[in-house]
Amino acid sequence: MRKTTKRRAPRSEYTSPNQLSLSGFETPFYNQLAPSNRWVVLSKQIPWDDLVNMYSKRNPPKATGRPALNPRVLIGAVII
Repeated sequence: MRKTTKRRAPRSEYTSPNQLSLSGFETPFYNQLAPSNRWVVLSKQIPWDDLVNMYSKRNPPKATGRPALNPRVLIGAVII
């Protein structure tokens, strides 16, 4: 009997907030949030890259099962 392997869904990779962006390719919410919004201000103060690296070391990706969420989503949910 042949063992079948499960195909994984595409995983959304973490993108650093320090990555350069091209104008015209922003998300729909990018232009709608005010820079003075308290959540926007807080998100700029959080060291996302450091937190994602620590999270990824403690929770490495698995070879099977449902793909993981973007670590920034998980960390943001804990902060909220």
